[in-house]
Amino acid sequence: MSKPHLHAHADTHPHGTRRGYLLGFAASALLTAVPFWLVMAGVLADVQATAIAVIALAFVQIVVHTVCFLHVNARAEGGWTLLTTIFTVVIVAIVIAGSLWIMYHLNTNMMPMGDGMTDMP
Repeated sequence: MSKPHLHAHADTHPHGTRRGYLLGFAASALLTAVPFWLVMAGVLADVQATAIAVIALAFVQIVVHTVCFLHVNARAEGGWTLLTTIFTVVIVAIVIAGSLWIMYHLNTNMMPMGDGMTDMP
């Protein structure tokens, strides 16, 4: 009988290099410091523009973490990790968009409570 090969998964689970981890760390630190600076220094005069910039940088940081630290890319496990991540993002987006749509329509279509409606049994 032959011994089982203990490292059969080495090709399907790529590990990052020191350089990749350091670049990911530097990008994450920068993507944390820039929004903090934008808010604390009041660089952008418009509050809405600041919020949009912070949210955009947060999404970029999510991508950096996913690629640099979780190693989700087209090469990992034959592309299945990337495919499942895309599927998860689509499902979460549908759930969030549907929830916001339902809450908006519930808010606009609720029956208003006027003065005459308070005496109902």
